[in-house]
Amino acid sequence: MGEEIQGEAAAGPVKDRCWGQREALPGEPRCVICGRYGEYICDETDDDICSLQCKQTLLGRLASSCKAVNLPPTVKLPASDDCFYVRDDKGPQTDQFSSDQIGLLRKKLDIIVKRESAPAPILSFSSCNLPQRLQDNLEIAGYEIPTPVQMQAIPAALVGMNLLVTADTGSGKTASFLIPVISWCSNTRFKLSSEQKKPLAMVLAPTRELCVQVEEQAKLLGKGLPFKTALIVGGDAMATQVYRLQQGVELIVGTPGRLIDLLTKHDIELDEISILVLDEVDCMLQRGFRDQVMQIFRALSQPQVLMFSATISQEVEKMASSMAKDLIFISAGKPSKPSDSVKQIVIWVDSKHKKQKLFEIMMSKQHFKPPVVVFVGSRLGADLLAEAITVKTGLRVLSVHGEKTMKERRESLRLFLLGEISVLVATGVLGRGVNLLGVRQVIIFDMPNSIKEYVHQIGRASRLGEEGSAIIFVSEEDKNLFRELVEILKASGASVPRELTNSPYSLGSNNSGRKQKKRKYGC
Repeated sequence: MGEEIQGEAAAGPVKDRCWGQREALPGEPRCVICGRYGEYICDETDDDICSLQCKQTLLGRLASSCKAVNLPPTVKLPASDDCFYVRDDKGPQTDQFSSDQIGLLRKKLDIIVKRESAPAPILSFSSCNLPQRLQDNLEIAGYEIPTPVQMQAIPAALVGMNLLVTADTGSGKTASFLIPVISWCSNTRFKLSSEQKKPLAMVLAPTRELCVQVEEQAKLLGKGLPFKTALIVGGDAMATQVYRLQQGVELIVGTPGRLIDLLTKHDIELDEISILVLDEVDCMLQRGFRDQVMQIFRALSQPQVLMFSATISQEVEKMASSMAKDLIFISAGKPSKPSDSVKQIVIWVDSKHKKQKLFEIMMSKQHFKPPVVVFVGSRLGADLLAEAITVKTGLRVLSVHGEKTMKERRESLRLFLLGEISVLVATGVLGRGVNLLGVRQVIIFDMPNSIKEYVHQIGRASRLGEEGSAIIFVSEEDKNLFRELVEILKASGASVPRELTNSPYSLGSNNSGRKQKKRKYGC
């Protein structure tokens, strides 16, 4: 399993930071905090961990546990953490909770459910009646205890409810739909004849990267079960994807455009699909995928619909209500606001000086906290900035954007996640959904077009409540976002640069109205 993390291991000093540890290989122990190679055993808890950093995080979580609020004695609620610590091996029986206890539990976890018929939250994966192999895979993958969104979404999905779910960035939304999907598919496949090869579930996501990540996670959690997947995205040969489908799969993961293209050219039967998952619904609408999503939905036979969206706009609600009846809305945390775990540091810097300021940060031991993701506004800008950083600082830097091939993008992400490169320059393609474990610092070189995207991008610096920092470059060019940005910074307790505070664009609609009146009357 590894050696106790005290002093030095026989093979060398214990690693200080989790990003210095490699990814776990199949069958190897995984760190209970970050999922990397669990090279050591924590001497105080006997848990597998990868570094001193994750040991401190683990002990900090245990120390933060507090008394339960009028709940059964087997349950302990933490004061400020997303996790539960359960002593009952069989898992707590949530149906023993009174309605008052359920209300207190949801309030404690910032869970809002807009329908009384929704089941109570689960407090452990073992209480879900999942296939034993799936439970084993969850444990191997480091899913010790469900996060708040998983506590509420999983039991509701398992009983066949249609859901519209919104939760914080990095809160565990992917497992919230994959666990019910894998459980349903594997149980159903056991009951069907071996000749039945039609897909049983489908996940649609807006980007290739997100699809790749979802499918990889699905394969990990479904290992050893009658559960095969097919990845349907652009950039890979369609013939290979068609062949994969023809061999028989349980789950399709794909982007709407490529899936429509494939269905148009090939005869793929979808009549057995019982669950349709739409991940990052708001992003799909922004990218113009609504008609394609609805076309795919109409090709199915009234599936259960699980929708996950970072923000719930009127357009999202309208689309959701058109696809599913008796929809249950679930909100966990404060999904439209920056995570409290991310420290926002705003720097006022003119556009012509941004590169120099970035170089200064990256050459400062005090301010540079790798691994780092730098967000830029254009594909060309990503390539040029990555090259400039390498030349100026000597750091190995790669870029990720939509014009890169799938092979190039996968390789860049692989090297970054393995710690072989410490800086990744990316467009907004990495701002949504993609799991960037280990990232604790984000630098927004170019402000995005909306505050929603800003919230997502800085959220990459925090995963499941871990502390991180975001350095944001702001200039007069970003004036359209000043008012909302100031509101977010003040609400988060972050410092607001004087130039931003004093800008007329930060003063709100009343000031804008006075300016328009002056122009109208020539004053």
